[in-house]
Amino acid sequence: MDGYSYPMRFTRNAKKGVLGALFSVPLVASLTSCSTSNISGMGFPKGASSVNDTSLPLWQWAWITAGVVGVFTAILIMYPAFRHRRKNDEFPKQTQYNIPVEILYTLIPFIIVAVLFYFTAKDESKITKVTPNNSATAVHNIEVNAIQWSWQFKYDDIANSPTITGTPAQPPVLVVPQGEAVKYTLTASDVVHGFWIPAFMIQMQALPHVTNHLEFTANKIGEYPGRCNILCGRNHSEMLFKVKVVSPADYKTYLATLSGSAKKAA
Repeated sequence: MDGYSYPMRFTRNAKKGVLGALFSVPLVASLTSCSTSNISGMGFPKGASSVNDTSLPLWQWAWITAGVVGVFTAILIMYPAFRHRRKNDEFPKQTQYNIPVEILYTLIPFIIVAVLFYFTAKDESKITKVTPNNSATAVHNIEVNAIQWSWQFKYDDIANSPTITGTPAQPPVLVVPQGEAVKYTLTASDVVHGFWIPAFMIQMQALPHVTNHLEFTANKIGEYPGRCNILCGRNHSEMLFKVKVVSPADYKTYLATLSGSAKKAA
């Protein structure tokens, strides 16, 4: 038909090349993702804490799954566009429904979501598990109290339980030992806050009149930023703190220093 704008035509070799490239992406991803040890942390450091050891593989596999699903969806869109593009003026056959296909594209997403939900629930249970108070396992205990707009860290490992109180102008430092479990008791004095250490892939709410517990081990010596990640008022953006991971020996020295300062203040 004169003047009719037909779609661009692809040669057979060109079509094979496009489809081959599309199919190769999920294949490569599946072959290289049997182990996440060589995969990027995707924005998170590896092995920074015991939480990273649990959360990072889940984070990586979620992205791999999303990539494979995205590429497969692109194939389903592009293949019909190339394979069934308009060739003439003949009216194409109309199909009202296809029950097997409809069952398939309902079942596959359900399976994907169910698998991701299972591993998420399993890892969440592992991350939020804490040592009972009457357990023989030795863990350090630190109370974290959120206030507008800073933090209080109370060290219960020593008798007088000294407390570090920060301000927006002087964010407090949370000192923890490397390689030893610390149990955190989270509360809030006023409104809802979020205790968040991005590098450790951990966040838990600090709530008024509610006590939450969190336990993990910091594995690498260094300093890591922390902050409140729940909007809590005018100076929310200034509600910062710093986590300083030190050796067990330095941690004992730090506690002794805190205890001495508390006794002098008393």
